[in-house]
Amino acid sequence: MTQGESGPSWPPRYDASYRPRADAEYWAPELECASPEVRDAVILAKLKQQVAYAWDKSPFYRTRWGSAGVSPATLRTLEDLTRFPVVQKHELRESQARMPPFGEYLCIEPGEVARVHGTSGTTGRPTVFGIGRDDWARIGEAHARIMWGAGIRPTDRVIICSFFSLYIGSWGALVGAERLGATAFPFGAGVAGQTLMAVQWVREIGPTAFYGTPSYALHFAETARGEGIDPRSLGFRIMFFSGEPGAGIPATKRLIESTFDATCIDMGTMAEMTPWMTNGECRHRTGMHLWQDIVYTQVCDPKAFKPVPFGSEGTPVYTHLERTSQPMIRLVSGDLTRWTNEPCPCGRTYPRLPEGLYGRIDDMFIVRGENIYPNAIEDTLRAIPGFGGEFRVIVSRREAMDELLIRAEYASTIADPEAQHRLGKMMREKLRARLGVHPLVELVPEGTLPRTEFKARRVIDDRDLYRKGTGEASSRGPDA
Repeated sequence: MTQGESGPSWPPRYDASYRPRADAEYWAPELECASPEVRDAVILAKLKQQVAYAWDKSPFYRTRWGSAGVSPATLRTLEDLTRFPVVQKHELRESQARMPPFGEYLCIEPGEVARVHGTSGTTGRPTVFGIGRDDWARIGEAHARIMWGAGIRPTDRVIICSFFSLYIGSWGALVGAERLGATAFPFGAGVAGQTLMAVQWVREIGPTAFYGTPSYALHFAETARGEGIDPRSLGFRIMFFSGEPGAGIPATKRLIESTFDATCIDMGTMAEMTPWMTNGECRHRTGMHLWQDIVYTQVCDPKAFKPVPFGSEGTPVYTHLERTSQPMIRLVSGDLTRWTNEPCPCGRTYPRLPEGLYGRIDDMFIVRGENIYPNAIEDTLRAIPGFGGEFRVIVSRREAMDELLIRAEYASTIADPEAQHRLGKMMREKLRARLGVHPLVELVPEGTLPRTEFKARRVIDDRDLYRKGTGEASSRGPDA
């Protein structure tokens, strides 16, 4: 039985009145600081019941597992989980198309769904999330515990600057703040003029913690400066992020921390895996801990989906341990990361992602034989003095050769043409050394490129225009 948990049954029932002392480092020290062997026993007990529950309640899993020759009886050790087939996101959409709206993996009655969230569907059929009331309470419990690990306390005021819509990130931050006992300030984002209004409200209310995307935090800072306000004067103590990998990119993390004089905390898994904070940094910021007793994570080879050794790169594969409504068992993320079991100064014994989630398999593009990740471009540019804050990546093809154009802003302080020339040269040299290809760099004034209040989309691949014009697409197929 853990801190705040009322008994050993599954799914766990938590005592909603429990809260550690404000000076306590841990919410549940007997789990967070347990030896891996002790915690693995807790994880395996939860996992067995989660798998048995999904087998009993879900045609989706029962059919898949039966075809793969596995069942709850197969699961005797944690290693046995790799015998179970992985789930890809497109399979969830296909299941919902067969049995709308929630799919064949909804394990409660539709009338028991308390909240409906989902994806926007801008790139295909939306995915619908049906969340039961008890699951929502457990999500709040998990988020409160992880936010506590990030350093947030009941005395904090947490402003939530993200869309309050189908997007579940903002709602998860809200329920976690409420369960932790902090003052929740659900301001939202996305309406014209709302960022300027948020700056004014922050000066009035004085929140000490901020949630949003890293891109939006930097846009927020620009808006404040436009009003003659130093972002460091706003009083943020902790800023925690999800939705994009910026908070795990070293140069972006340093920029956020220096801009606001606040601690930058990286969090986030997948909306389908809510509680999505189970990849989350502690206040020491040594990379995201994998809070394995809430969501069990294996970092796996992206093709065989077998766990890779610590120190190696792979893609996270996630499994719920406390979910009754739409449990995910071995859901493939498609993100790229490296994991380690090296100790963290905080004393927690979870595995960590020391560089966060630093790319996506489907975000990578190939230019002249080199694998290019947008995060590497961002990290390089943000570390260069004189960079103006925003960039775009345009990949094109001329005369059968790939070209990589980086359109980057220069800071308003770089007014002299010669200084701009030196800045462009430095950007080219550092990007070439980091990426392995010679990019073209086009400088534009600060403020030229659009800012975002949500997830930044910075890559434009125009090579299809060349392929279609030459007929290459039909003869060779895509190469990136």
